This record gives sequence, structure tokens and C-alpha cells, in this order.
Amino acid sequence: VQLQASGGGLVQPGNSLRLSCVVSGGTFSNYDIGWFRQAPGKEREFVAVIDWSGNTTVYPYSERGRFIISRNNAKNTVYLQMNDLKPEDTASYYCAARYTTGTVITITLYDYWGQGTEVTVSS
Repeated sequence: VQLQASGGGLVQPGNSLRLSCVVSGGTFSNYDIGWFRQAPGKEREFVAVIDWSGNTTVYPYSERGRFIISRNNAKNTVYLQMNDLKPEDTASYYCAARYTTGTVITITLYDYWGQGTEVTVSS
């Protein structure tokens, strides 16, 4: 299974970005997909996860309401809509896939990882 993240860039505080993660090499609907981020000098942290069906999403409390994860199983793609971006959102963003077990997880025990896409929030 391969994951390709894209959509990062430089944005001003308060603006929005939508990240995409295209998954190939497996049956997309068998996988829960998570987004994580890692800033320089910091540990990788959980951003959002969506289950295989799209019916269950989980966010950390700090992101709730600003970030929205969604998926299109017909396009093998998961999206992360990020609104009202703040400088502290600056990081490399990674998508990851985990074979579904019925319970989504918010820690980094995923089976497959994509490369990161860089997000910089600065005026």
C-alpha cells in the first residue's frame, strides 16, 4: 500500500488549506486513514482519523472545529480541510493507513505511511 500526500504550502494565519492523501496498492475501503504532523524538534502528533466507512472521525480536542477529515472511497482519497490556520500548525503532515479492526486509533501504530507534505503558516 502506498500513500501520497499533497496540498501543503505557505499560507497566512487565518487562511485555509486542504490536504489530500491518495492511496494505492490495496483495497482502500479496508483501511482507516489517519493524519499526523511533526514540527521540527517535536514528536509526531495525531491530527485526525477517519474509519474505513467514513462514518467515524476523531480529532484531538485542540483541533476540533478547525480541521475536517473526509474520504472519497471512489477516488481512493482522504482529505484534511484545515481552517483558521495558526502559526503553531506549521509542520510536516503525514497520512497513514491501518487495516480496519472496527476501532480507530490515535497513536502512530499504523501499517503504512506516506511522505510528508509541508505546511507553513506565517505572515
